[in-house]
Order: sequence, then C-alpha cells, then structure tokens
Amino acid sequence: MSDRHQVIIVGGGAGGLELATRLGDRLGRKGRAAVTLVDRNETHLWKPLLHEVAAGSMDIHAHQLDYLAQARWHHFSFRCGAFEGLDRTRREITVAPTMDERGEEVIPRRTLRYDTLVIAIGSVANTFGVPGVAEHAFALETAAEADRFHRRLINACSQANYRPKGSAPAQLRLVIVGGGATGVELAAELHNTTRVFAEYGLENIDPERFLHVTLIDAGPRILPMLPERIAKAVTETLEGLGVRVVGSEQAVEVTASEVKTKSGKSFPADIAVWAAGIKGADILNDIDGLETNRLNQLVILPTLQTTRDPDIFALGDCSVLPREGRMPPVPPAAQAAHQQASHMVDTIERRLRGEPPRPFRYRDFGSLVSLGQYSTIGSLMGFLSGKSYRVEGWFARLMYLSLYRMHLYALYGPLGVALDTLARLLKRGTEPRVKLH
Repeated sequence: MSDRHQVIIVGGGAGGLELATRLGDRLGRKGRAAVTLVDRNETHLWKPLLHEVAAGSMDIHAHQLDYLAQARWHHFSFRCGAFEGLDRTRREITVAPTMDERGEEVIPRRTLRYDTLVIAIGSVANTFGVPGVAEHAFALETAAEADRFHRRLINACSQANYRPKGSAPAQLRLVIVGGGATGVELAAELHNTTRVFAEYGLENIDPERFLHVTLIDAGPRILPMLPERIAKAVTETLEGLGVRVVGSEQAVEVTASEVKTKSGKSFPADIAVWAAGIKGADILNDIDGLETNRLNQLVILPTLQTTRDPDIFALGDCSVLPREGRMPPVPPAAQAAHQQASHMVDTIERRLRGEPPRPFRYRDFGSLVSLGQYSTIGSLMGFLSGKSYRVEGWFARLMYLSLYRMHLYALYGPLGVALDTLARLLKRGTEPRVKLH
C-alpha cells in the first residue's frame, strides 16, 4: 500500500470529476497524493444536458467522456463500480462488483482505503411513494435513461407514421410531472425535435398536431426557484408552443396510459416523465452513522465536512449545507457543485499541509432555463445591488452555453475547449440536426 495520502472521490458527476481532474493535475502529477475516482458508470455526461439527449437534439455518444482516458491524462486512478459500503473505523469503502449484460462478474467486489473521502454521488428521482412511477415513467436521471427515452420517442414516431390508411390522425400524448428546469426544458426541446423528425421521411405525421405535451406541477406555478415574473414569461412561451401547463395538481398514480392527480383528474399519457424532485441515494441512509436528512442527503458543515466525521466530505446533490438565518440551503445545481469542487481542491491541499479547512461560501449567479431554439430566459444576480435581473434572448443563451463551457474548461483546459468547439462547428455541416436513431 502506498504511503501517499489517499484521496478517494465517490461519484463522477460535475463536481466529482472536476475535483478528481484538478487534484490529479496538482497533486497526483507530483506524487503528493494518490487520487482515485469511483463511479458505477464508465463514461461521464454533464447532467443538465440530459433533456437534450432525451429529445434527440444532442448525440449522447458525441458528448460522453471516458473516465479511464480522463484519469490517464490527468494523473488520477479510476475504479468502476457502485459505492456499496463504508467502514469509518477502518477508513475503507466497499465497491460493488461490476457485471456484464449476461449477468457474469467482470470486476469483483473491492475495498479501497482512504485518508480523505469525498462523497459526490449526486441524486436520484424522488417518487414520494407514488404508485407506478418506477414501472411506467421515465426519470431521466442518468444518460442511459435519457437514451432509452429517446429510443422510445423515435419508435413512437415511426409507429405513428405507419398507421393504416384511414386511421385517425396520429397523436403522441406526453405528460411531464414536475415544473422544474428539467421538465420545462424537455417540454420545449421536444417540440423542436418532433418537427425535425417529420422532415426526415415521416410524411404521415403532422408536426403541428402530432405531439401533445402536458406539464403538471403540485405547486401553483412552474419554476419555483425563479422569480414569478420570469416563471410567467416561460409559461407564456410554453403555451405559445402548444404545451399545456397545469398547476396545483399533485400526481398520485402513474399507469401505462395515464397520470392521475389528487383532485381526481386524469391526464392521458402514452409516455410519462417524472421530474418532480430529487433525493439522495438509498445507500446514504444512515451509512455507518453519518448524519442525513429526510431526503437521504448527507448533512455537512460549512467546511463541507460531514457532521460526524472530519475525514469525510460531501458535495453536490447528495449533500445539504444549511445556511444561517432564513437563507435556503445551497441548491442542488451544477454551479453549486462546480464551486464546491473548486473549494475542495484548496481544502485538500490545506489538509496535506496540516492546516484546517476554510468555510465554503456559495455565490448564486442566478438561474437560466433553455427553451431550445425558441428562447432562453432566466435571472442573473447583481452582486453590488443584491437584486436579480431578468435576461433573455441571445445574451441569456450565451450565458447558458457558457455554463457547459466552464465545465469543459475544468476538464480539458483552454486548448481542449477550443479544439472541442472547433470540431463541433465543423461537424455541424455533416450531421442531421437531431439524432434519428
């Protein structure tokens, strides 16, 4: 066993992968620490892009990053497998075995020792115990799920196109439960891509009448994280696209053909999407005595350390950082994970020098919602005035795209981002606007 300081990062999402990359470059390259990333998947995709993968406006294979390659280029190790257990006394984690499509074991169960452990496994869909969600709805919480939804969408379009002559006009009824950013962005993106599908040989589909999207939310309005004036503008844009936006309707059951609500209403659904909330993975519930809240999120201190173990840190959606007074907790957003990852780089370097960690300070830069080619709307924070300002149009779109570029910058550096951008611009002329398979 190496005598170098062992840093283990569990979870290769936005925060975890950025942290592993930067620590590998700073510490792993010079032999100051052994950095290991653990994730159940072999590839990484930035989670805010999942709605585009689902709609088909983004090819999942063109944007995935291979963990093994990233580890090779940035001087950290990668171990594939699900986080299965924690032994704080021995300072070890257990990684579950990986299996192939035949159910045969490829990599056996392993234990990994740590000096510093960072848990960044993200979140899973919170079904709130609603019957039928797991069986009949897409959660779009992973790249594989988004890709599966896309294939279902393509099949539904093809099936409708080849209906017997004389049949009623083809329709696809899609119900999205949850009026947060995921549900709103998916609703808008689908209207664009289904129109493009019709241009590629689906001559029996009327793109103006085929797709019927209903977006329902338990709250009185969509996008509760944004100011009401902005949520109203987004609602008007969606309704202009033909999306039916329904508030104050709590889903109580999802079946193969409908979504039922508490008020007794029923919304017919050929495809249902569940985007009504998130929680921490079940593995975190009372894992070796660490403190969690009712959503299975690890409760952390301002230093990002867990409340019951100073050698274990958590960041991103799997954690909750209470803030002083009436300020809400740090939100489960990509910008928060990015800031926490940057803070953790400094924290771990301080630990190697025997210095105490500094408290994390979250800066809210605002929120943006992409409505595909139709619009981008959101709010940006003015730090001098303390107020938020509405932005939309090309400027808002530029700011939205810059969030992804910031993530790529953390992973590839300036030259890598420039080459990636150039390559995508060149490929646009030889690819269809949507993924057709």
